[in-house]
Amino acid sequence: MTTAIRIVLVDTSHPGNIGASARAMKNMGMSSLVLVRPQSYPDAEATARASAAADVLATARIEQTIDAAIAGCGLVLGTSARRRSANWRVLDARAAAAEMLAASRSRPVAVLFGGERNGLANDELARCHALIQIPASPDYESLNLAQAVQIVCYELMMAVRSAEPAESGSQAAGVEAMAALYRHLDSVLAMAGFVHPGDAAQLRLRLERLFARAVPDDKEVRILRGLLSAIERCGQRQKE
Repeated sequence: MTTAIRIVLVDTSHPGNIGASARAMKNMGMSSLVLVRPQSYPDAEATARASAAADVLATARIEQTIDAAIAGCGLVLGTSARRRSANWRVLDARAAAAEMLAASRSRPVAVLFGGERNGLANDELARCHALIQIPASPDYESLNLAQAVQIVCYELMMAVRSAEPAESGSQAAGVEAMAALYRHLDSVLAMAGFVHPGDAAQLRLRLERLFARAVPDDKEVRILRGLLSAIERCGQRQKE
């Protein structure tokens, strides 16, 4: 995943939460971690909780101010569990992930997580363009820091995957190729006497929806066209 998106932990009081957050990041393919005024770091407990994500800790930056942590960023989002009285723009994690991914293509992005007890202070939130709130049960809305990091990083990973083109050789067939397939299919179905003239339009629509769900690539369309051609040849031989 792109390193242009920074996970910024502010005033983290428990080193185990730093390690667990690093592990959550690596689970989701993220590696850019910034620590602002951690109360106890480096720390053996952070390393232990990170497990196989010690490399994320090893490359983490330590800063004393939010401004240093977000330097150069074009978009800064802050996480908050509390409803704020200010007129903030609020996003859920999924919407925030899509916005961060788009913004990261031009400039770095930072998402801020506050300390375990009080979260981000108002002056820290003032540096943010919008807030991220993660919906939770009203019976118990409090998320552990690493849980919140995991959810945001998961949504980022899914946003990246959704934006990635299909693997080489598996690109969806173009509009022209699909139109040619539909014309070929119409011809073969008519030849076989499969479709009644009054039902042709409805059948065509259903077949188009079927292929739209399948998202065939160019090779698969060529296979289907070859199959249709074989059916045509078989029909011609039977007529002779």
